[in-house]
This record gives sequence, structure tokens and C-alpha cells, in this order.
Amino acid sequence: MVAGGETKIVQVFDLSSRAILRNYKGHTRAVHRTMFTASGKQVVSCSDDATVKLWDLTNETEISQFDEHQDYIRACAVPATADHLILTGSYDHTVRLWDTRAPKCVMSMDHGAPIESVLMFPRGNTFISAGGNSIKVWDVLGSKSRPMYSFSSHQKTVTCLAFDSEHTRLISGSLDHQVKIYDVKDYKVVHSIKYSGPVLSVALSPQSTHLAVGMATGVLAIRRKPTAAKDPAAASAKRGGGNRHKPSPGTYRFFVRGHDHKATKIDFQVVSRKKKRLQLYDKLLKRFKYYDALDAAFAGNRKPVVIFSVLYELVQRNGLKQALSDRNEKTLKPILAYISKHIANPRYTSLLIDVGNQILDLYGPVMGQSPAIDECFMKLHRKLRAEVDFQQRLLELMGSLDLLLSAGDK
Repeated sequence: MVAGGETKIVQVFDLSSRAILRNYKGHTRAVHRTMFTASGKQVVSCSDDATVKLWDLTNETEISQFDEHQDYIRACAVPATADHLILTGSYDHTVRLWDTRAPKCVMSMDHGAPIESVLMFPRGNTFISAGGNSIKVWDVLGSKSRPMYSFSSHQKTVTCLAFDSEHTRLISGSLDHQVKIYDVKDYKVVHSIKYSGPVLSVALSPQSTHLAVGMATGVLAIRRKPTAAKDPAAASAKRGGGNRHKPSPGTYRFFVRGHDHKATKIDFQVVSRKKKRLQLYDKLLKRFKYYDALDAAFAGNRKPVVIFSVLYELVQRNGLKQALSDRNEKTLKPILAYISKHIANPRYTSLLIDVGNQILDLYGPVMGQSPAIDECFMKLHRKLRAEVDFQQRLLELMGSLDLLLSAGDK
């Protein structure tokens, strides 16, 4: 397998051992398209540095470089029967055909939009380009300015193209969540499939039984084409005939259907994801029980960021005063200890100052009645005084450094 990436390096892997067999270095930007030539002895790579490179697989050297494109190259194809032809598409709106035996591009066509994908028929005499919301079919021996066919079945950018195994069907995917299948005789849409997200890639299995679609949402969807039953008895059973009647809903047979099925390699296992349970403080916040939610956040040695998040949510809901009011020595002490410990942290300072001021407004008139709470306030006072002194020394040091730097410039 050959692969490129953001590292600018083209690598060839051995799939059996996952070992890296070749490292091709020469591109200056990300490599978005790589493939083997028809003979399998050379590697083609297309990069955002607007160059196409041809590499030798045997001795790990660069054979040729083509640099007539003016923008990112995001599409590439090679014919199955011609080892010397390379077709590329670029964001400069052009499709270029390269002959590795010639120093320059042998054919160039203007698609009219940034090109996302290109395909070549096996003989190499016809190719297809996709850019914008249009798909165009070009004849290598025909006119370079006008395509044989041009059609726009999608509403948004066409991102990918693919053939079936017999090259009788063309498949296109688009950002409009659609995958369309065309008959290559007249390029009319014969089938359309709607997906849940923007389509970035499509592929069809060699037997044309499975369609794989990758979407921008991170989902890979695989559809399987239904096949006709070859066994008459199985077909009869499927229709409800013979001795195997389809169980009726609500019956015991309907409830236990499939219990004796043994998994095979072609079965897909659907893994159910457990719904993430809300923490107690989240449940209390949803019920607007702000006092109890703050207590729940401090229970169980929560991480500082959890408590900070709850305090921030209370401020956003204008529920901080309600959460801090009517507290006794036991429930107020952990809050003051938390403020004293983390108020010097730049991520927490602004919010904790507001929380501290709110506590002073609520409990200032009753200070002196609890030695433990008074000690917490004194600890907070000492922490703030030390931080202010530290900041003052830093300002003095910065002033000294500015004087030294200005003297050095003179």
C-alpha cells in the first residue's frame, strides 16, 4: 500500500507485516493523492506544492517531476493498460495528461472549477473530471476545449468519482449528501441514494455487491446489494411457504427468532452504545437545585475543573447567590478552601474573585462568630497578599529589563 499525508512523505507499506518499505521525500507540502502505475513498479504522488512526482519502487529514487499546475493537486488517475500516462486534476481548474516519456504536459483541459476527482477508462482514451457541482467527460483524441458530455446532477461540490468493476456504471458523491449512479452509455442517473452527511469518498467492491461511502461526519456507511436466493427451498421459506412459516408478532416464536443463528464472516455486528449517565450535580442543575448541585460538585474529591465548571454554570444562570446563601460552617468551609487554593491560577482567577466577593457580601456581617470560617478568610487574605506582592516584584523586574534592553539598543 502507498500513502501520503500532512508529513509531506510518501510511504510504501507491506500489509502483511505493516512494515515501511519505502520513504519518498521531496514534496514541500501535504500529499493528497498517491497510487501505483499499471505495472506496479512505479509510484505516482500529487501534492499541494503543485507538483506531480514519479518514483521508482525498486531503488527509492525520483524518476520525474511535473510542475505545470498552478495550485493544489487533489486528483489523480492512471490507466490500467498504459504505464506511461498520468492524469491529474488541480484547483487551478485544469485537467492535465502527462506522458512520462515527455518532459511537458501533452494535453490540458479547463474544467471551469477546482477539480476534486478524475477517472480514466481502461484504454486511456476517455476520462472524467469532477469540479464544482458538474461532471465532464473528455475524449483524448477529440476537442480539448469542449467535453463530450457535461452534466450537473448535484446541488453542491462533487467530491469523488468511482467506476463499477465492468466500467458500465459511474458513481459520484457530493457535499449535498447524495450518491448518484449513472449509465455510461448516456450518463443518465439510474439510481440516487441519500446519506446523513456530506460525502467525501465512494468505492464499489470488485463484485459490485457492496457500496462503501465515507462522510465528513466520520461515518463509513456500507450498503450490500441484495442477491436472489439460489435454493428454491430457501426462496420458498423466505416467501413464507413450506413448513417454515413466518412467526407472527407477539408470539413466542417471534420473540426467540434468530436465537440459533451462528455468526459468519459476512455478518455485521451492531454494537449498542450505552447512554452516558449524568453526574449528580448535572441532574441537580437540570432541576434548578443550585444549592444541592454545588454541594454535589464538592463531594467525592472532584477535580478542580469540575468544581470550576459548576461555579461557572451557576454564574451563567444567575444562581450563584442562591447556591451560596444560608450555609453553615461545615458547607462553607470547603468553598473557601477551594478559593484559597486556586485563586492564583490564571484559568480560575476571574471567576473565583467574583465568587469570593459574593461570599463576602453574604457572610461579611456575621464574621467573627466562627473561628474556623475566620481562619479560612485569613488564609485567603494571606494568599491574595502574597500574590499581589509577587505581581509587584514581577512588574519591578519587567521595568528593570526594559531599561536594560533600551540601553542595549542605544
